[in-house]
Amino acid sequence: MAIDLKSLNHNQLNDLIGRAQQRQEELAKDKLTKLRDKIVAMVTAEGFTLDDVFGGGRKSSRRAVSKVKPKYRNPADPSQTWTGRGKRPRWFNAALSAGKKEKDLLIG
Repeated sequence: MAIDLKSLNHNQLNDLIGRAQQRQEELAKDKLTKLRDKIVAMVTAEGFTLDDVFGGGRKSSRRAVSKVKPKYRNPADPSQTWTGRGKRPRWFNAALSAGKKEKDLLIG
């Protein structure tokens, strides 16, 4: 199946490339399907299910995040609090600039 590439014009080359890529994708899908079938057959022959071998479903790798109690409170607006984690809120920086100390802003 030799194709004389030099005799093809630009459009013919693009068409050939497109068909070749499509065929390549088809072959890859066929290979993947055959591999899946082999794996399922092997697992079934041993008396297991895919869930037994690979685990049932994806489990989240993230741990549960628990609520953290606020550690600091804005004296000017008590509804504004901060846990002490992450970036400092503007009101916290403003209070420090105004001469307050961190211990003055602690809750309780």
